[in-house]
Amino acid sequence: MNKAIGSLQNDVSLKTSRQSLAMLYPEPAMQAIQILTTGAADVLTLADLPMPTPGPGEALIRIEASGVNFIDTYFREGRYPAKLPYTLGQEAAGTIVSVASDVTTFQPGDRVAWCLIPGTYAQLAVAPAARLVAIPNGVTTQQAAAAILQGMTADYLLRAAYPVQSGDEVLIHAGAGGTGLLFIQLAKALGARVITTVSTEEKATLARAAGADEIIFYTQEDFAAKVKILTGNKGLPVVYDSVGKTTFEQSLQCLRPRGVMVLFGGSSGAVPPFDLIRLSTMGSLFITRPTLKDYIATRADLETRANDVFDAIANGTLRLRVEHVYPLADAAQAHRDLESRRTTGKILLIP
Repeated sequence: MNKAIGSLQNDVSLKTSRQSLAMLYPEPAMQAIQILTTGAADVLTLADLPMPTPGPGEALIRIEASGVNFIDTYFREGRYPAKLPYTLGQEAAGTIVSVASDVTTFQPGDRVAWCLIPGTYAQLAVAPAARLVAIPNGVTTQQAAAAILQGMTADYLLRAAYPVQSGDEVLIHAGAGGTGLLFIQLAKALGARVITTVSTEEKATLARAAGADEIIFYTQEDFAAKVKILTGNKGLPVVYDSVGKTTFEQSLQCLRPRGVMVLFGGSSGAVPPFDLIRLSTMGSLFITRPTLKDYIATRADLETRANDVFDAIANGTLRLRVEHVYPLADAAQAHRDLESRRTTGKILLIP
């Protein structure tokens, strides 16, 4: 009996010791923003999660800044499917904590940026080393997080989706947004005449400062009609449209024969079904719906686009506007502000 009691006491003491140790030395954890169900910004939840472990070919990075993009709202809404629970975010920059034994291209302490790898609304994340890019001297970590996705998007749209030539007249919608401001600057660097749409005088001021030649207030005037006036009724060789549903039809009307419609987003909603025969009746037009991942699919393309952006930041060609910085816990408010168009420039979350 005494032995049994002693054994029981020992078991209780052992459990108590383990509980005490667990309280003193909890398992490594981190905070992240997850969605447990899809919906409005209120579904964003700050969760405590285990610290991720890098697998083969991966690195563990401590995130110092995470970019907020419209694509994040698409996943939150359920417009793009995701397996729940899902950690939002696809753009970040930070410092490598550890790497898998087979990774030789990076090491702990390296500053890196990456995008299109889910899970960046968090304090820590793992990412394939092959998809990381080194942040050069002359570029801060916050600048890298603010530019890696939107900057490379502007770069491939202007250089590949439709290669802008010096003297081209182009229409860029949402000129005061995060992508729009980068877009205008890079288009001007290529020698384009830039027409852009904005909603307020404040946003017009920002677009002009970025280099826009012509401003159209799309809430006050028919932008297609204004484009025809500005081009002497010739139309444009290209329209870059990230708005989608509410601008699509008029954007097509802005194009000259054989012009190109580059639709790369849908901040106002998805474009309705479209009869392709209309492209012939409107002047043998082209429509492309590109996505960044196909333009950085190879390591060479990824490095080229990232270096284009980082070089432009370092030499002053690209001036970033990081006006809206939110704590990670305020991700829901960041989404609300983005969707209500109360923001200009880039939005960052700081873990």
